[in-house]
Amino acid sequence: MKLALRQARKGLGKTSPNPAVGALVVRGEDILAKGFHQKAGGPHAEVEALEKLGRKASGCTMYVTLEPCNHYGKTPPCTEAILDSGIKRVVIGMEDPNPSVKGGGVHYLKAKGLEVVTGVLEEECRRFYEAYVKFLKTSTPFVVLKTALTLDGWTATSSKHSQWITTERSRRLVHTMRAESDGILVGVGTVISDDPSLTARKGGRPGPGPTRILLDTHLRTPLKAKVFRDLSLSSTVVVVGDKTRKPRKMAILENLGVEVIRCPIRDGRIDLRALMDILGGMNIMSLLVEGGARVVGSLLRARLVDKVHIFLAPKLLLGGDGVPMAAGSGVDSMDEALTLRDMEVKRVDRDILVTGYPEY
Repeated sequence: MKLALRQARKGLGKTSPNPAVGALVVRGEDILAKGFHQKAGGPHAEVEALEKLGRKASGCTMYVTLEPCNHYGKTPPCTEAILDSGIKRVVIGMEDPNPSVKGGGVHYLKAKGLEVVTGVLEEECRRFYEAYVKFLKTSTPFVVLKTALTLDGWTATSSKHSQWITTERSRRLVHTMRAESDGILVGVGTVISDDPSLTARKGGRPGPGPTRILLDTHLRTPLKAKVFRDLSLSSTVVVVGDKTRKPRKMAILENLGVEVIRCPIRDGRIDLRALMDILGGMNIMSLLVEGGARVVGSLLRARLVDKVHIFLAPKLLLGGDGVPMAAGSGVDSMDEALTLRDMEVKRVDRDILVTGYPEY
């Protein structure tokens, strides 16, 4: 099942609103075929693996990370492909939480005489499908915050210099995070100060990159910004206030291929909850947030962040007035501090990566 999850990971960021799924066909100790769901509307993982074998799959075992579908959508049911192949045993990581699927595939295969085992590495599978599960329940993205800090807590110096806090290896890992996401979100302040490309060029994944989403209430972003380049590789969406009136600049951006979206305003800024509904409607199932401090602070205070990745670099800025991770008035006591649960800590070269889930 671990190998099937590795296959599934290849599809992250490519399949929304479908889940990324991996499958293996095994005879004894030998893996005969592998498959993963590559894009929405394309063959599912089970079918991709079976098509490599034909009748050679007869009598084999299939390992699949998520319950096979038993309904007609853009593709026929995977359960029928499994039956037709002669597979005799199916091992499933977790049942599909989608009400139109849940339990149906398992029940159908058992009724046809196949041996079906469920719940193998189920906790790992549930963690893998956390964005899919949230999207099914809320139709809004699973929001992942990524930031990099010095050991004394700054994301940039007092002169706003931040390149680079972390090592090259950490930055490559960030590109993988981007490649596995449907969208990357930043504020206009980050674009003006850093002019990032927000691509996943080092993520090791072929095909189009994630959608670049820029929060720019008053449309201040320079037209020469890097986020408006390479639109054939990564699309760009600019979110402006619903009362913003800059028709000429909007027309220029739209002619470049940039999508401009109007969003309601709350307290003078983009209404982030309304934005999440809009992004959900665009099938943005997983959203990676990369700053800046105002965006991070606003999302955390609105309780919209689901998961946090914090890279800690072994550097000290030695005082001064640097840029914090989150802007805002802060809290008055430690009792009000936001805590993380289910934390994981690992070394990435000289850096430390802390991952956890905000406990609101």
